[in-house]
Amino acid sequence: MTETRPIRAKDRDAIVQSLRAGVVPRRGQQHIQVGRQKELEVMLGDVERLADGGSSVRFIVGAFGSGKTFFLNLVRSVALERRLVAVHADLTPDRRLFSTGGHARALYAELMRNMSHRSKPEGGALPGVVERFASSAVHDARERGVEPSAVIHERLQSLSELVGGYDFAQVVECYWRGHDTGDEALQSNAIRWLRAEFATRTDARKALGVRTIVDDATVYDHLKLMARFVRLAGYGGLLVCLDELVNLYKMASGRARNSNYEQILRVLNDCLQGTAEGAGFLFGGTPEFLTDTRRGLFSYEALQSRLGENAFADGGRVDLSGPVIRLSNLTPEDMYVLLMNLRHVYAEGDTEKYLVPDEALKAFMEHCDRRIGDAYFRTPRNTVKEFLHLLAVLEQNPGTEWSNLLQNMDVADEHNPDLEPLPEDAEEAEDAREPDDDDLASFRL
Repeated sequence: MTETRPIRAKDRDAIVQSLRAGVVPRRGQQHIQVGRQKELEVMLGDVERLADGGSSVRFIVGAFGSGKTFFLNLVRSVALERRLVAVHADLTPDRRLFSTGGHARALYAELMRNMSHRSKPEGGALPGVVERFASSAVHDARERGVEPSAVIHERLQSLSELVGGYDFAQVVECYWRGHDTGDEALQSNAIRWLRAEFATRTDARKALGVRTIVDDATVYDHLKLMARFVRLAGYGGLLVCLDELVNLYKMASGRARNSNYEQILRVLNDCLQGTAEGAGFLFGGTPEFLTDTRRGLFSYEALQSRLGENAFADGGRVDLSGPVIRLSNLTPEDMYVLLMNLRHVYAEGDTEKYLVPDEALKAFMEHCDRRIGDAYFRTPRNTVKEFLHLLAVLEQNPGTEWSNLLQNMDVADEHNPDLEPLPEDAEEAEDAREPDDDDLASFRL
């Protein structure tokens, strides 16, 4: 049933502008969400497990344009409502899980910049998390009649057992000292270190007295540290959302791809064994990224054995208890409800402002079905864009008949442009020249 409460203009504009551009809105997803009920219930269970100190890992797999990124953002919103901290980033040619040229550190820096919690869902929440930890320690110190520095040191002691934990704790203590003495430069340097913005150990030692920095080799270790730290700050845990993993699939160098897949295997093993306390990982990718035995995750034997299908889940039966969640297709009924929701959002929740009647929705779906078949509801991105384009023209041209516009509307099927290999960069050029499973060796007699 369509909602009757009004929708704020800010949320309406954010939703409409994002969807018309073919990207996922950062806010207001609840106004347009349809289907995926079972998948959401499973993810809600994962969120509760994180809040209880457990760990989780999921691979969200769906065809290009099927709503993977929307689903990831929806789960992130649910996690924020359950008092978790979330970080998210898209993998790109310059941001990877493993690298020797600063690409992994760039990914970590992007994750920290996008840190969010319920009070700050748009990102930039890292200073607030550190401040909350310090304030909680000060409050505890007053109740116990001891120095705040002693309480902070006591609480951070548990981090020392993790890789890089000693310096991490020391940086947080530096933030507290800067807060206590009014040294804003020291506070700023502490946040810079936590965001992986120090490029050399020498600079970090001069600024904070620590001997290490967040580098390519320690990115995953620092994510586990951050997961434990946010729990010390009073939050339920850390949810890490990584989208566009197809960029690993596209890498030209087989050696570089396998190094990244080894990092994914490390994350998978830790989360399945429950050793990554309070840390949850969501990986978004296309079916090719998962199942291609030449370039995808299944090209790495250890991952294939852990992510393989349940042989009993066939004939319409599903198993959502494993690490891989394949997004089910929307049904025509789901698509109809989605179009109703979009019409409602466009009218800011006012039924008197609807630009098209119910029969226009049915006619629009029939038109799409004639053009591209059932792809219009299986991969609905272009369908949604064209429907919003239709509403935009009707809004700005009063008196125009929707039926006349519909006759001239063209809807294209979704084609994935992301399956071409990335160009080799300087870091991988030498590796790519060596023979591996992707290229034949050249020789001269």
